[in-house]
Amino acid sequence: GEPLLIPLSALCEDPDNPRTEFPLAELRELAEDIRQHGVLQPIVVQPADADGRYRIHFGAKRFRAAGLAGLAEVPVTVRPKAADPYAQVAENQKRHGLSPLDLARFIRTRADLGESNATIARRLGIDLTTVAHHLALLELPPPLEAALRTGRCAAPRTLYELIKVHAQRPEAVVKLLKSDTPITREAVAALRGPVRRPKAAKRVAPRTKAPA
Repeated sequence: GEPLLIPLSALCEDPDNPRTEFPLAELRELAEDIRQHGVLQPIVVQPADADGRYRIHFGAKRFRAAGLAGLAEVPVTVRPKAADPYAQVAENQKRHGLSPLDLARFIRTRADLGESNATIARRLGIDLTTVAHHLALLELPPPLEAALRTGRCAAPRTLYELIKVHAQRPEAVVKLLKSDTPITREAVAALRGPVRRPKAAKRVAPRTKAPA
């Protein structure tokens, strides 16, 4: 039950880890904390393979930060059981949440494996609408994809609404993205213009028969 000290060089990352984005600023912040306090929570790994390398279950970010901090060894806990992909997402979300794109890619992977959106939503603890919003991030028009990657707009729901506006008024969307105006749902609603309510039908009084 005690953690083992393993050379950093003996660890390797899981190619199926749902987290693929590791912002350098966050890694540097974690590395500084590791320099001061060490790796407080052991990295969870699979048993060593034939080459003596341990694949990481949980802790890819700690692994990278430990390298930045100059550590030669890190504490690990060996877990024989294969990682549950949903558990990997949950572990990442509890620390620094997955980026919207990483979560979208994970949802797409599970859907491609035959899982329904309802199952994915239940296991992630989100609603079906949120699943749809994230899946839409994988098919963004180029201006919106650039806005997501640069951080100009990272809210899946707002981007989902911008997709619909872009289909009708692409120039207006591009103008908003290039401006200094904060991209909020209110700003997107303004692009759509006022909602026109259908006029109520006039009530026609019933005809009365003339007295005989």
